[in-house]
Amino acid sequence: MNASDHGFNPAFNMATIRQAINDTIERDFGALLKTVRIPTPTRLRDLIRQIRAARTAAEERAVVNRECAYIRGTFREEDSVWRCRNIAKLLYIHMLGYPAHFGQLECLKLTASPRFTDKRIGYLGAMLLLDERQDVHLLITNCLKNDLNSTTQFVVGLALCTLGAIASPEMARDLAGEVEKLMRSPNAYIRKKAALCAFRIIKRVPELMEIFLPATRSLLNEKNHGILIAGVTLITEMCEKSQDTLNHFKKIVPNLVRILKNLILAGYSPEHDVSGVSDPFLQVKILRLLRILGHNDPDASEAMNDILAQVATNTETSKNVGNTILYETVLSIMDIKSEGGLRVLAVNILGRFLLNSDKNIRYVALNTLLRTVHADISAVQRHRSTILECLKDPDVSIRRRAMELSFALINSQNIRAMSKELLIFLEKADAEFKAQCSSRMVHVAERYATSIRWRLDTLLSVLIAAGNYVRDDVVSSTIQLILNSPPEEQAYIGLRLWDSLHNITNSFEDKQPLLQVAVWTIGEYGDLVLSSERIEESELVELYQKLLWSTSVSTASKQYTLVSLAKLSTRINSKEEEARAKQIIEAFGTHLHIDLQQRGVEFSQLFRDYSHLRPALLEKMPKIQKSLPNGNDSNGIFDEHSNSIDLIEGDELESSGLMSLSGGGGSLKVGSDSNALLDLLGGGSDDPADGLGLVSPTNSIIPTATTNGKTPIPSSSNNQDLLDLLGGLDMPASTPPAAIPPLGGGIGLDLNSLNDNSIKAPGPQTTGVTSSSSFGGLDNLLNSNVTLPATTAATTIPTGLASPTSLINSSSTANSLFNDFSSINNNEEHAKTLTALDKNGLLVQLVAKNSGGCLQIVMTAVNNSLITLEQYLFQAAVPRSFTLQMLSPSGSTLAPGGTITQEMRVSSTAKATLRMRLRISYQCDGNPILEQTEVSGFPEEPTPLE
Repeated sequence: MNASDHGFNPAFNMATIRQAINDTIERDFGALLKTVRIPTPTRLRDLIRQIRAARTAAEERAVVNRECAYIRGTFREEDSVWRCRNIAKLLYIHMLGYPAHFGQLECLKLTASPRFTDKRIGYLGAMLLLDERQDVHLLITNCLKNDLNSTTQFVVGLALCTLGAIASPEMARDLAGEVEKLMRSPNAYIRKKAALCAFRIIKRVPELMEIFLPATRSLLNEKNHGILIAGVTLITEMCEKSQDTLNHFKKIVPNLVRILKNLILAGYSPEHDVSGVSDPFLQVKILRLLRILGHNDPDASEAMNDILAQVATNTETSKNVGNTILYETVLSIMDIKSEGGLRVLAVNILGRFLLNSDKNIRYVALNTLLRTVHADISAVQRHRSTILECLKDPDVSIRRRAMELSFALINSQNIRAMSKELLIFLEKADAEFKAQCSSRMVHVAERYATSIRWRLDTLLSVLIAAGNYVRDDVVSSTIQLILNSPPEEQAYIGLRLWDSLHNITNSFEDKQPLLQVAVWTIGEYGDLVLSSERIEESELVELYQKLLWSTSVSTASKQYTLVSLAKLSTRINSKEEEARAKQIIEAFGTHLHIDLQQRGVEFSQLFRDYSHLRPALLEKMPKIQKSLPNGNDSNGIFDEHSNSIDLIEGDELESSGLMSLSGGGGSLKVGSDSNALLDLLGGGSDDPADGLGLVSPTNSIIPTATTNGKTPIPSSSNNQDLLDLLGGLDMPASTPPAAIPPLGGGIGLDLNSLNDNSIKAPGPQTTGVTSSSSFGGLDNLLNSNVTLPATTAATTIPTGLASPTSLINSSSTANSLFNDFSSINNNEEHAKTLTALDKNGLLVQLVAKNSGGCLQIVMTAVNNSLITLEQYLFQAAVPRSFTLQMLSPSGSTLAPGGTITQEMRVSSTAKATLRMRLRISYQCDGNPILEQTEVSGFPEEPTPLE
């Protein structure tokens, strides 16, 4: 039998084989040619060498641009062989700060690859180049779902890491069920990754928390420390996000105590040991969770007291690892309802931290003591000497925290010793400390002064040590103290200031605040100073001439000096020196500075034409009763023994430009409504004289009587910016004028109770007031501005009324209003608490209740951070249907753990729902912070006022 019998044709089969071989050669050769056309890309390590070898930024950009151009070319040609290497280089370029967004789709292609190395680079690129702002990231959802169900644990881990890093709310909702299933996986590696992914998902979408609750509690029964850390982290996040979840997990406190106890008592474990401490990372996580669970819970706190004491006494402090655990332990002890002995132990640990050579540990200790000093000040007082030593530390951050803590420790027992140390610090401190330190020194001296003379000496020392860095409030407080002191103390401080001026004769430019206080005191009480017979009249006038002619004295100081010299001219007896003073003053009648020129002209006229009136006009100032601090007092300088609350001071009212009545001239001065309200809600100045940061707006005189029978042209003001800021509070751009009896109010100075009956008196004088229609929108905001009808409105005003102060003092209605303000209703039965702001450690709450026909609201601001908040200012606005009246706040500086309160009264003029727009501003570490919010949900308003 031959081959043909089996159907085999040798000629045909050989031809077929030859053709197949040729086709294969052509195909392989074509592929080879294609490979040759695209050269092998540069390796990542070679690219890094090239970039590091670049000597200039231009050379580096050239290398990067050349490589990016090559990578773009390979992406266009769909080169899948080197895609992984190109993406790796692109990610390195992205890390250097160069644009790499064109690689996003290539990363998605790598994630779909079956190879693990490709997936790893692809998911890494997705985490770096994609975020929820990019629509491309939605394309990765299906790939993530597939990889979450992979049989390879490392692929599942890659998908979980990527989901936790770039999950948008939509993606989290789509894949949360898959993550919850993986939390029950038998694989410990996957359970740990799933728990961490659940933590990131809850952080982004808190409402998905319930999905993970059943699987979370079982994580605490694991032996694997990685799963334990992931589980504790997840529970901590859940408890911080939801109060209900916090209450649910309080039953796990015994489990956490048991785990922590096992860690402390466990022997050496090479897998978890760090510098002789067993798994410090897990211990820190558990301590933080215990702190959250034990906050304001006596039962949970009782369960963890023993274990916290064991950790505090058994942890080794020679290594930084042990200090970390002790720090968390101290925070937990101070935050829960712990025993008194345990708190003392925690403070002692912080005291040991202060002696550590590591400046970071000392800073942490000072920060923590500053937060806990209000909880147990007696325990912190034991470490006072160590804290004062930190004032000499070369590190500026430690000195700042030590200064703040030192002021927090001052009380009536240690005021003298602490002031002595702080004055030494102030004298040698850097410029950045002097302003804050001097203001606080004035505050504590006022609060805890043992005698008037000691306080005067202290303020003088502050003025000498701080120099030009003294704030204006220190100057005004010192002058007011001298003004209210007995005559013998005025004479004493006058002589001290005279000696101080002689000591700084050659350095006036560095001590301007001291110079201002000195010349004011000598001019005011020159007779007392001269009565000591230590100073000659000629010496005084000669010094004044030297100051006024000196080029190193500021204009403000010369203003003080010129007024002081005019007053001193009535205190001296020598006609020769009086004539010399007159000559000096007259010389300023041609001064280039307009203010000094005006003062010189006016005082010269007093000498020439009104010499007989000069002693009476320049007599000593009367004593001033100091009120509680206003909202713009950045240092909380106040007289805490004063029981009276002065809502309105006559001079403050005039200077603010809000309202000024003149009985003789028959005119009413009304400040620009838009300016006043803009100042209330944003403009403002730092002038502490104004209770709410109001600057003096340009006043427009509105005639009160027409001379030709026509209505005067109203002044207009642009309030569009204010309306934009406070839109949505029922404020039309303009409103037809309506008759409103009150003459002012709203901005913390509500005079709505001053009706017509309260200002009537014999000898009436009729005045008519017209207001611009542009005031309407502003009046609707706070119902506080003067808005009278276009026709002449008659108001009865006493003849010779000089200022609103006399008007208010003569009004029984006003007195009853102020008395009603100062009284506090203790009935909290129907009070409702509303949280206005809870951000950056600042918690602002409003407690509202109906009282006496109006709504009484108490604002409480609590500082839960570690940083002192200064210049705290709370401002509020209500719709036009309501009238807002505000008391002065209890202070303006929020120390860590400190509180500020402020009372408000809201009266309704029509049936409406109360909404309150709030503006809260403060300074944190010298940085101004502004928060705006709106609060609603107040208790039902009382019956509208008729």
